[in-house]
Amino acid sequence: MYKKLFFILMTLLNIPLFAQKEIPLRDFFRNPGKAVYELSPDGKYISFVEPYEKRLNIFVQEIGSDKTVRITDSKDRDITNYFWKGNNRILYLKDNGGDENFKLYAVDKDGENLKSLTPFDKVKAEVIDDLKDFKDEILIGLNKRNPEIFDVYRMNVVTGDMNMIAENSGNITGWMTDHDGKLRIATTTDGVSNSLLYRQTENDEFKTIVTTNFKESLSPLFFTFDNKFVYAASNLGRDKTAIIKFDIGNSKEMEVIYEHPEVDISDLLFSRKRKVLTMITYVTWKREMKFLDGETEKIYKRVEKELGSKHELVLTGMNDDENKFIIRTFSDRSLGSYYLYDMTSDKISKLADVSPWLDENELAEMKPIEYKSRDGLIIHGYLTLPKGIELKNLPIVVNPHGGPWYRDRWTFNPEVQFLANRGYGVLQMNFRGSTGYGRKFWEISFKEWGKKMQDDITDGVKWLINEGIADPKRIAIYGASYGGYATLSGLTFTPELYTAGVDYVGVSNLFTFMNTIPPYWKPYLDMMHEMVGDPEKDSVLLTEASPVFHAENIIAPLLVIQGRQDPRVNINESDQMVEAMKRRGVEVEYLVKDNEGHGFRNEENRFEVYESMEKFLKKYLAK
Repeated sequence: MYKKLFFILMTLLNIPLFAQKEIPLRDFFRNPGKAVYELSPDGKYISFVEPYEKRLNIFVQEIGSDKTVRITDSKDRDITNYFWKGNNRILYLKDNGGDENFKLYAVDKDGENLKSLTPFDKVKAEVIDDLKDFKDEILIGLNKRNPEIFDVYRMNVVTGDMNMIAENSGNITGWMTDHDGKLRIATTTDGVSNSLLYRQTENDEFKTIVTTNFKESLSPLFFTFDNKFVYAASNLGRDKTAIIKFDIGNSKEMEVIYEHPEVDISDLLFSRKRKVLTMITYVTWKREMKFLDGETEKIYKRVEKELGSKHELVLTGMNDDENKFIIRTFSDRSLGSYYLYDMTSDKISKLADVSPWLDENELAEMKPIEYKSRDGLIIHGYLTLPKGIELKNLPIVVNPHGGPWYRDRWTFNPEVQFLANRGYGVLQMNFRGSTGYGRKFWEISFKEWGKKMQDDITDGVKWLINEGIADPKRIAIYGASYGGYATLSGLTFTPELYTAGVDYVGVSNLFTFMNTIPPYWKPYLDMMHEMVGDPEKDSVLLTEASPVFHAENIIAPLLVIQGRQDPRVNINESDQMVEAMKRRGVEVEYLVKDNEGHGFRNEENRFEVYESMEKFLKKYLAK
């Protein structure tokens, strides 16, 4: 795939007469025009988010009417995580300056009766079950009693009254209800072993059903429709995660619903009204669908017939009667559009384009690629090359993903499109440890931060140089979170390879990183020690892998970006690195925002980040 001959042909055949149009930077990073559409349960109203005073706020519109009502008034943070509770109330989560201590709010669909449901300092709220069959009640988790763990509360969303229905024994990391809203499953961890707990009724005590090492997984997705068994994602006895039916009472796998020989399967969807499994989705180089239900397949084919197959189609919401659907489209070059499909009238209506100011014909294609690591692994990834210029000896931005136990996928990425529009090729790779490729590929990343994981990135860069695409004198590396760590590691451990680096909320010191994780990550600390390294037992390893201790190797200029409120990668990680660079006299630029956390969310701060990055890269990658 994408071999040398193919690149030569592309070079010969893809040299347009005119250079690509330069798109304004802010068009890539603006808030969407309208997005996150939802249907009220009765199907009479739609809701969405739209900018107001530079922040995304929630609006409600009656179907068939042109009048919209803004029901929130947030001027400090965007609101994007919300849902309908019944036909009159909308709930949403919002944090303060990126601290990730999300509070839960409720407001009527006309904007009245706004109430903060969890007005507690330094407490994080999470929704466990929205209890669709209960008019005014939901189940939430709060780390109010102990910041490291979450207890379960039943809450009235009108009054805010709540009572604890399950106290966390100290190691429970997840809860699950059945289709009747009964709390019947809990998951626990001691850091290295995970257990699945089950009870037949809420009057019974939880009992341990199965215990596995954290490397193995049995993740319940939801109960069967008679509430007797569960559907789960499991890699027990196999390398790739499969969807199975599991007899939870007797701890026994009953049948495999679907598995794939190359990638993990973890998503299973169902019809709440018709009580049938509908489809499975998974990702190879792009999103794939396996239909389990003829009615659902019919809906997708009907929509595809009208909207075409050029874009991905995703059913993102429906009403309780399941005769009205919100459809979202997207591609590698477009954030796409939202549509309303009314099955009763068989009518598809466009609701909005997410970013109508961007023309996908002016943007670059994201191509799947693969290359071999030095020890023989197949590394999958993506290459996005600019339009309108000869595709050889290009300036390149290497863009390793965060996580690191995550993966890049084929979708619209504003950073990638912006960089390609400025004439840079962008290389993304799913280095060892990236999720979705099976247990073995994940496990071989353990204790390989800055080592073989970094080698996979380096090998991708050298592959691109050997293909004649990359100009070896104009290669930058940029990443966020773990990608920021990989940026610092690249500059530190392979200084000859990179011309410049941009570190966005990245880890620099694995010792201090372990000591400043959020309190609710503490149950996973032993697991992190096994996956990354134990500060006591593996002190030599962590010293070798911490870029801050090897800053003397860095010769390339560096731009560091950090949110002061970041609860995951503490600002001390960036402070240490910047100080080490300054001591050595290596050029370093440092951008800090007091009202941001792990990634900048406020629009004006995003603009400043990418404006700084644009100037920085232009300065050091220009011929």
